Amino acid sequence: MNILVIGAGAREHALLRGLSQDPTAPRLHVAPGNAGMAELATLHDLSVTDAEATVALAREIAADLVVIGPEVPLVAGVSDALREAGFAVFGPSRAAAQLEGSKAFAKEVMASAGVATAAAERIAPGASSGEIEAALDRFGPTWVVKDDGLAGGKGVVVTPERAAARAHADSVLAAGNPVLLESFLDGPEVSLFCLVDGETVVPLLPAQDHKRAYDGDEGPNTGGMGAYTPLPWLPEGGVERIVTEVCEPVAREMVARGTPYSGLLYAGLAWGADGPAVVEFNARFGDPETQAVLSLLRTPLAGLLDAVARGTLAQHPPLEWEEGSAVTVVLAAEGYPDSPRKGDALRGIPGDDPQAYTLHAGTARGEGAGYVSAGGRVLSVVGKGEDLATARDRAYAAIGRIEMAGSFYRRDIGLAAVEGRIATP
Repeated sequence: MNILVIGAGAREHALLRGLSQDPTAPRLHVAPGNAGMAELATLHDLSVTDAEATVALAREIAADLVVIGPEVPLVAGVSDALREAGFAVFGPSRAAAQLEGSKAFAKEVMASAGVATAAAERIAPGASSGEIEAALDRFGPTWVVKDDGLAGGKGVVVTPERAAARAHADSVLAAGNPVLLESFLDGPEVSLFCLVDGETVVPLLPAQDHKRAYDGDEGPNTGGMGAYTPLPWLPEGGVERIVTEVCEPVAREMVARGTPYSGLLYAGLAWGADGPAVVEFNARFGDPETQAVLSLLRTPLAGLLDAVARGTLAQHPPLEWEEGSAVTVVLAAEGYPDSPRKGDALRGIPGDDPQAYTLHAGTARGEGAGYVSAGGRVLSVVGKGEDLATARDRAYAAIGRIEMAGSFYRRDIGLAAVEGRIATP
């Protein structure tokens, strides 16, 4: 089985690692990939939004399955071009990927499906200052201001300061993008990945991401600084409730609209006093949650993703998971997320221990056999253990051995859960 993975981050490295352990021993290819993936897959130079080149590459390697990692090629319609060329693709169509590509569209779908979410108002480019101020009047005292398009997880400002909310709205509108104002959803956040094949929905383990750059949820929003799974504080039956109240209704609504969903639906939720409410949807595996979640999956990944791509998920056996917990911690470059420095040498990257290992994101080959930084999020370190505390200890022991000038990482990933400081209302 020839499998082509599209993307270049730690999420794609986690997918390749899972696929490489499949008993069918698939032949793996990745485009464009990064230097750390070369031991698992053949790398191919490719622009992930070039549909024609992606189809040509899939033909060249006789791909039996194409797995699209990032959101940008999905929203650009690369999956549609591959399907039209006869390839099995894991990833939604361009129309279905608008659940992530347009937050306003996602709100419309949720309203039709009866799914709980924050109240929202859209401001279009060209709105007057008075119109923006009037819209801000209708929200607060905590403002949630979002870029309505794709922003790599960094287009959101949550602030109690009206001036900061206005400044972010102005910057998004000045770039020609619509702004979405939302009411603030209280309660701990949950990331739930669901495999979706039409109206068939199969959940993976729930996780929690840490978006802010620094300890204690301080600093700017990032693409994600770490995550852990499962969630010891989630109410019993919590996953089933999210599936029943959120993911299945959305899947049915997409079918009813003539744009059935096929791929990974990521529901980002807040669990408040009335239960789960949607913060946002993503149309692909999330990064860094994927690194932790897939580390505990026992079910062979290749057959699972292939079943979704071919529309046979309903016939797939139930998923099997390892007992225990997993934590991933992101090593970031100096200046991340605004202006990450590149070219710094990496030293002390741990070997591939099954209980503590490293996944590459923003790396390139340096002198000799070494690596240098080539992006904002440079590495993800995964630790596993019989409980969350042990998984944390292993992840932090491993990342503590890595040296890179100016690098930083959060030291509190999963800590609040270990200390029992997270509870649902």
